[in-house]
Amino acid sequence: MLIVTGGAGFIGSNIVAALEDRGETDIVVVDRLRDGIKWKNIAKRNLRDIIHPDELPAFLEQHSGDVDAIFHMGAISATTETDADKIVANNLKLTTWLWEWCSRHSARLIYASSAATYGDGKQGFDDSFNEGDMAKLAPLNAYGWSKHATDRRFRRILDQNGFRPKQWAGLKFFNVYGPNEYHKGGMRSVVSQMFDKLSAGETATLFKSHHPDYEDGGQLRDFVWVGDVVNIIMWLYDHPDVSDLFNIGTGKARSFKDLALSVFDAMGKEPNIKYVPTPESIRDKYQYFTEANMAKLRQAGYDAEMTSLEEGVRCYVQDYLATDDPFR
Repeated sequence: MLIVTGGAGFIGSNIVAALEDRGETDIVVVDRLRDGIKWKNIAKRNLRDIIHPDELPAFLEQHSGDVDAIFHMGAISATTETDADKIVANNLKLTTWLWEWCSRHSARLIYASSAATYGDGKQGFDDSFNEGDMAKLAPLNAYGWSKHATDRRFRRILDQNGFRPKQWAGLKFFNVYGPNEYHKGGMRSVVSQMFDKLSAGETATLFKSHHPDYEDGGQLRDFVWVGDVVNIIMWLYDHPDVSDLFNIGTGKARSFKDLALSVFDAMGKEPNIKYVPTPESIRDKYQYFTEANMAKLRQAGYDAEMTSLEEGVRCYVQDYLATDDPFR
């Protein structure tokens, strides 16, 4: 049995689709569907079960001998969430409980960390699992801190007693874009939001730069196609001997202007971008540069080529957003 927490969410539902494409039939999704369209992310899937997160402990105990791996993507992922108690309960405590459960039952755990753990990036973007290196990182929001605290807790557990799942991998996702993110509202990728604006005849907007080293729209991010993210996760699942904390990006930073121009090109439209001030509420926490160091994953053996920004955006726009069925 394979369990995907957050399995109706963005990355989680893409993992479920990939597992089904591989012929897996014993898949359980754990998620809160709530109101809205999130259910559509798994509407095409033939699942063993859909479990509410509150039911997960009882379900796992009932099937303790059947679980091969848990893909733990479920979390409060909004960087604007301010309720730290809520974030700790959902991100730190639950992930730790799953680590302990998988350790007791010889199951595998692949869990979502985040590039938000790197804070302003002044300490670089090396996915070191050394406590001394991790101690130098200073996340800028409660979400990033919760993911960082989780990574450090697992380092501490391993150092103290080596209590660990059969396989484990923490994934520091950078700026992921692709199908099935539509339920995320304002937290959707710039590609999705810009496509909607341009389709409605509105002007594309990007943030002005408030940093002397970057031009307007020149802020840099490591944008990674969700298909590449899923390919890496499937590779990890196929290599149970590989356990570590890994960056998940392309290793090449690109500007928001590059991203916007790719959307215009994919839609067959002439570029027309308006630059607006970065909201003061996030201005002091705004990152001007992120770029994943992918050396550790490459050294572990992953050698597939990453999708270019232009090709990823083209695929997203033309194969999903511009169609009658944008869901994977």
